Amino acid sequence: MNKKAKELLSVVHEKNPVDGLKYMAEIYPGQIVFTTSFGIEDQVITDMIFTNNLMIQVITIDTGRLFKETYKVFRNTLEKYGKNIKTYFPDTGSVEKLLSQKGPLSFYSSVENRKECCHIRKVEPLNRALKGMKCWITGIRADQSLGRDELEMIETDVTRGIYKYNPLLNWELSDVEDYIRRHNVPYNILHDKGYVSIGCEPCTRAIKPGEDFRAGRWWWESGSNKECGLHENNPD
Repeated sequence: MNKKAKELLSVVHEKNPVDGLKYMAEIYPGQIVFTTSFGIEDQVITDMIFTNNLMIQVITIDTGRLFKETYKVFRNTLEKYGKNIKTYFPDTGSVEKLLSQKGPLSFYSSVENRKECCHIRKVEPLNRALKGMKCWITGIRADQSLGRDELEMIETDVTRGIYKYNPLLNWELSDVEDYIRRHNVPYNILHDKGYVSIGCEPCTRAIKPGEDFRAGRWWWESGSNKECGLHENNPD
């Protein structure tokens, strides 16, 4: 972690998420972005940004394979807050080439193929969305999976040359659910059916009692790190 990141961490570590978001928006006006996938954590941050009229751009990536329930949350969020959410799509040519060469379900055949699909549908659009930005806000929580419990509230994404702020890092799931209830925030009803981490429809299932938080993602893979590449980073 570089000196600037340590300075930012020392400040936001003592702040609640709303005050932390306000601080980061003041430090990086016009160069700060929040990426939402409309999961329950992301909906909390969206509510904080929109209800406090923070100068933070909210964006989402439509992979083309999302649940219909996710699109309903998207619609309900627009209706509740009356704010814009900028949408990024995968490169059409890359998707056409992938499906023409490997078919629509290549991700089931190997980890390499799955990561290829994730890169085309998620990582490349994200890289475009973050271009020129100084700070990227995420809804990551420490207890979501192994490895995330080692993260800091402020990190340096060396690969993209951007600071990453995780305002809910130390929240428990119960904190998130309580916020959703108290503030009447729209959320994905799949969360009520055992879906704790919601991504693309073909790659997500509900988890069973006692299973890891990320067990419902790419469940057919054995021993993978259960990440799509959005948060992979060369540590500094």
